[in-house]
Amino acid sequence: MGEIVNLNRYRKQREQRVREQEAGVNRARTGRPKAEKQADRAAKDRGCRDLDGKKLDEPA
Repeated sequence: MGEIVNLNRYRKQREQRVREQEAGVNRARTGRPKAEKQADRAAKDRGCRDLDGKKLDEPA
């Protein structure tokens, strides 16, 4: 016969694992120094500007 499992405990453990994963993602996203966030934002903006600068105009 199988092992007796408390379904409430199993459900709570599963939900806790999901919350811990979400917390890890949030920590990675928001737990960075201001200078690092600004550097990432500047790199993203620079990439967009470079891409826009290389865009070809449509022939007239």
